[in-house]
Amino acid sequence: MASLMEHSTSTTSITNNKVQIQSHQLVLPSSSIPTKVQQPSILTETSTTTTITASRFMRRLLGFLFLLFHLILITALVIFLAVQGLRSGHLHATKWYPPLLTSTACAAILSSVWQWLADINTSKAFKAAFWVSPLLTCAIALLLLTIGSSVSLGAGMAALLCSVVLSLYGCWASPRFDYAIRVLKISNSASPPPKATSLVLLSMLVSFLYSCLLVIGIGGARALGTKFEALFISIILLSLAWTMQVMRNTMMASITRVKYMYLVCGIDVDAHVALRDTLWHLMGSVCIGSSLAPVLGLIWGSSRAMKLVAGDTDEFLFSCANCYAGVASTLVMYGNRWGFVYVGVYNRGFVQASMDAWSVFRRTELEMLIDSDLMGSFCFLSGVAVGAICSLVSGSWALAVHKSYATELSLYAFFIGYFMSRIAMAWQQASLTAYYVAYAENPQNSRFDSTIPSRIQELRRVQA
Repeated sequence: MASLMEHSTSTTSITNNKVQIQSHQLVLPSSSIPTKVQQPSILTETSTTTTITASRFMRRLLGFLFLLFHLILITALVIFLAVQGLRSGHLHATKWYPPLLTSTACAAILSSVWQWLADINTSKAFKAAFWVSPLLTCAIALLLLTIGSSVSLGAGMAALLCSVVLSLYGCWASPRFDYAIRVLKISNSASPPPKATSLVLLSMLVSFLYSCLLVIGIGGARALGTKFEALFISIILLSLAWTMQVMRNTMMASITRVKYMYLVCGIDVDAHVALRDTLWHLMGSVCIGSSLAPVLGLIWGSSRAMKLVAGDTDEFLFSCANCYAGVASTLVMYGNRWGFVYVGVYNRGFVQASMDAWSVFRRTELEMLIDSDLMGSFCFLSGVAVGAICSLVSGSWALAVHKSYATELSLYAFFIGYFMSRIAMAWQQASLTAYYVAYAENPQNSRFDSTIPSRIQELRRVQA
């Protein structure tokens, strides 16, 4: 009789766990997720099955439209522009393409090397990003001022101003370096990154080939010399920016899943499997997130900067700083990079996943820690550094062979180098993102040390 009751209890427990997993919609088929894993209570499904199915269908449809129509249309536009550009004969192809294509190859190599350095020597790479990027930005400013055209003079003054701002920001943020480096090291060492190197190299190869394709299109548009030249180039650059964001966030969703499953469940998910599942199931949410997250992140970042500048002053110029910060704090709930954790693990819509992640932070009072996080700044400045080197390579080459191309080639090279670096750094950022979310769900997990609690206590003492 006791054996029968024990068997019945075991069966009921397994059944309950199965129901729990089903309610959280873990639909990614390649994950071997144990039934004993306790999922976050905030992720309990409240919608009907029909609504869930329709929502997933729409997300997959958006992903399909991106992969099919966007890439096909932009490729067709590039081919059309390249053919028309060759026919026109207005472009010195041997002087225009080599500098930009070479700088694109440099971007892929430098991004891979920088990611490797950040992995093996986090402290030096982190500090170098904050101190080297202002110097390289200043070097770009000098190059643009040397070119001497009206456009290059304006761009050079803007670059010089940015270098000063970045230097001041590095000085202001330096007291937070020790904690940022320590928590980044911990998040990277939390789990051996299975096949991480091949994933980074694959992303660099794809982004390099896509960038080269769009470089050809920009050259073709440049050769047309019509009133639609600026329109075509703007379309290509917007496509480049958004597609690079999609590539980066595809890596984010895949890698956060790998890290999260190890931290929460102790499971090592193959990175290639996670990437395949993301491409097949999650591209709709990734595409939406790639549109929302940068805009809302920019609003949130600008509100933090405004609040920092305003301080406690009551002057009219800064009277709306607190109001703007409140609006930004509300908007960031609906679109933030931490939402990609729940997109990758639970196949949720990006907006809902972002709200869930932010709710976890607020429930465990991690919001002030996230607000002072330097990981986003580290990745941004890494992108600035790589983009600046690529800009110097392309701009100096063009200045030597054809001065009239130097300004635009410098700017295009910076644009490409920046986004390729952000893709390469997605592994670092995703590791820390998953670490924060997993900690917020269960701070008592034995895989976490006292780094985050000690930092929270320190911030509270400073505020007091």
